[in-house]
Amino acid sequence: MPVERIEGVHLGKTPEEVEEEVERGVLLTRLDRAVGWARKQSMWPATFGLACCAIEMMSTGAGRYDLSRWGMELFRASPRQADLMIVSGRVSQKMAPVLRRIYDQMVEPKWVISMGVCASAGGMFTNYAIVQGVDTIVPVDVYVPGCPPKPEMLMHGILTLQEKVRTEVRFR
Repeated sequence: MPVERIEGVHLGKTPEEVEEEVERGVLLTRLDRAVGWARKQSMWPATFGLACCAIEMMSTGAGRYDLSRWGMELFRASPRQADLMIVSGRVSQKMAPVLRRIYDQMVEPKWVISMGVCASAGGMFTNYAIVQGVDTIVPVDVYVPGCPPKPEMLMHGILTLQEKVRTEVRFR
């Protein structure tokens, strides 16, 4: 696996000395960058597919799009083993407490992706039975628009979230 090179980081040494240190197995970084990189590479999503967007979410994990390139091949059915919730589809008023309970059972730190216009803003269902935006129930980190969004859009949302997680400063 190649070393991830972060733009703007200099060790103050010549390129030959840096290569020599890498060959010896010495890698210097800050703790928050190492933790951010590890969290970015090991997200385990909990599936919460409620409508047609769930089909697109499932196809994202299939062989053609292959989420395992980014360390997310394990869709977890248990919230206690997941740290990312992908809410895909419309959320009814009856399902809202269940969604919140599953979110509360997830381990910290946890992230949420709202997939599709129905999950993000209620979509074409502007009635009393559908929640008008999942962000009224749980905090959302990334919104993926579309009806239904293509797998490429979900992958872009995942990469956006991974970049957010990688650059997040945890230790101050």
